[in-house]
Amino acid sequence: MYISYDAGKCIFSIETANTKYAFQIVGGKHPVHLYYGKKDGAEVAEFENRFRSFSPYSPDEGRIYLADTCMSEYVGFDSGDFRTSSLKIQNANGDCATFLSYKDYRVFKGRLDLEGLPCADADENTETLELTLVDELTNVEVKLYYTVFADCDVISRYVTVKNNGDSAVTIKKIMSLTLDMPDHDYDMISLYGAHVNERNYQRVPLFYGNQSIGSRRGASSHQFNPFIALCRKDADEVSGGVYGFNFVYSGNFLDEVEVDQTGGARVQLGLGSENFDWRLNAGDTFVAPEAVMTYSDTGIGQMSRNFHKFTLEHILPPEPFENRPVVLNTWEACYFDIDEKELLRFADTASKCGIDMVVMDDGWFGARNHDRAGLGDWYENRDKFKDGLKPFVDKMKAYGIKFGIWVEPEMVNPDSDLYRAHPEWCVQCRGREGMLSRSQLVLDMGNPAVLDYLKDIFSKTFDGVAIDYFKWDMNRHMSQVGSPILPADRQGEAAYRYMLGVYDLFRWFRAKYPNAMIENCSGGGGRYDLGMMKYSTMIWTSDNTWCRKRIRIQYSSMLAYPASTMSCHVAGLKHCEVPEQLKYIYEVALGGALGYELHLPNASDELRAAVKVQIGNYRKYEDLILRGDYYSIMNPYETNISAYYYTNADRDRILLSFLQNEPEEKSREITIKVCEAQADATYYDEIGKDTYTGEQLRQGVTVATDDSGWNSRMWYFVKQ
Repeated sequence: MYISYDAGKCIFSIETANTKYAFQIVGGKHPVHLYYGKKDGAEVAEFENRFRSFSPYSPDEGRIYLADTCMSEYVGFDSGDFRTSSLKIQNANGDCATFLSYKDYRVFKGRLDLEGLPCADADENTETLELTLVDELTNVEVKLYYTVFADCDVISRYVTVKNNGDSAVTIKKIMSLTLDMPDHDYDMISLYGAHVNERNYQRVPLFYGNQSIGSRRGASSHQFNPFIALCRKDADEVSGGVYGFNFVYSGNFLDEVEVDQTGGARVQLGLGSENFDWRLNAGDTFVAPEAVMTYSDTGIGQMSRNFHKFTLEHILPPEPFENRPVVLNTWEACYFDIDEKELLRFADTASKCGIDMVVMDDGWFGARNHDRAGLGDWYENRDKFKDGLKPFVDKMKAYGIKFGIWVEPEMVNPDSDLYRAHPEWCVQCRGREGMLSRSQLVLDMGNPAVLDYLKDIFSKTFDGVAIDYFKWDMNRHMSQVGSPILPADRQGEAAYRYMLGVYDLFRWFRAKYPNAMIENCSGGGGRYDLGMMKYSTMIWTSDNTWCRKRIRIQYSSMLAYPASTMSCHVAGLKHCEVPEQLKYIYEVALGGALGYELHLPNASDELRAAVKVQIGNYRKYEDLILRGDYYSIMNPYETNISAYYYTNADRDRILLSFLQNEPEEKSREITIKVCEAQADATYYDEIGKDTYTGEQLRQGVTVATDDSGWNSRMWYFVKQ
């Protein structure tokens, strides 16, 4: 049992392998947070009220309980707590006061499935606490769920709201996770950026007031990733207390941390309020997305590994192939200039280089010769594929390779047959001219007619075609977010209903084509989140394929997500004039799932031969990259170096990487310690052909910086 209840003290305790979480029911109706941290030696003090003048209190309770100063589990708006709230519901009277009181609880094996939403898969050890709260005036019932993934040291949080009253209410704000902390002596780590510049590492101290990140773009976005961490100021990769948080959702979100008058910090993740409200009629239930949290008392690295293990074991779909295919994508080589003859050249070359799959990117459908036409018309362009898609794909596969194809189901060009037939199927505000972005409009995925059309046209185009892989793109954000099918008083639901429609179509694709792999993309990493990872084996990490930028993007992505989710391509090479450059770009790409973005049919024999050798080497240790434990040694945002290694559970194989980001005129020696090596073992480096003791590796290997601009090195240590 991971969840227990002390009836005498009214204290709930939730335990994972290494952490403990506790809260208390005060006065029979107030869930008050007590503790979240390491399990060993944990001291959980019972509730002690912190008095502050100007804090409202119930006349019946007096000052025994002050909502404004205590640490709470979940907070109703205008309930005497002036800090940021977890739930705001406008009732039939027009006010938004939301008072939640404890009613009862239950503990059960497994978890609640969240209808229409991605969520973590339970296993035989998963256990859930359901806590029921009620607003006695409106008869709204709120259920808080705490699901334990003990081996990962992860607790997930999600919320349902049911209107048991007689009148409709409107949810104006809802958060899935609230965690009140007794102090704010933390730095906040977040990942900010832009298109082709995703997930930059940022670490700043908490301050009094509210600091937040979020998205109002209809996607989790390039600009801010839903992951955040709070770490003690002295915390580093291997020591110090660190809390990690993430949101299993791909649309608008809000992560907020508020430091209050008591010096405590309130952490919340959820849908927020700016791009969301939801009318809840009598008898209806709203289900909010899942949020997850973890704690490590041994540094940032262990926090990351907790999330990696959780994502690998409970989020990602099963691998459709015995080995993840190494892909050759046509985009940077051809852009829209593709046809059957050109793609068959790619298939021929790929098969000779050891590449497993050719992915035909944009340009294969409708009137798609540029990005201003054709989106929405998902049938093959017969000028490019005169006999149709099926005979063409059969010819491709005759070369012994797998075949992948690009789609962008959520978008439409005004210059398309679909838009001309159904302009009312777009996201739009009544009476306003639609705004373009990248020559595109957004389809209203919350409209069942749109989903029916997409399922029908993809079925007609793809049925009988031997497709192994879909690259699913989404190349603009949502503005003027309204739905023509919703009444005026429900327009605030449009963005959320859009995401429910997107998830519905993803589930349809997975059921319709169960043996095909999906790679998610949104102009690169614009939806790099746990919601997309539920349906996508991997995600195109960034449209920026330049290796130096990728070093940093890959480092910061690994703070929250495992390497197997990162699609990393060897790209940016037109000639093989500098062998060190090819080696460097390849070794950067080995941070995740390997692929290629080159015009191999036009490449030199030397480059093709090098690619074949690269893939052969990758196969030796791809399991370490895709499933192993990750240890970061040097942060490329703090130094000019990225150094890290992957290892297996037995620590008998270790893949170590050193990447110098920029040239250095003055050479210096860097010592890289492999602390997970077995001290009494002997290891042979199959790349450098040297032998080391485990203790030598723990003390560190030495490598020098240089001024070449292409300085990288790898070691593959195998225990003898």
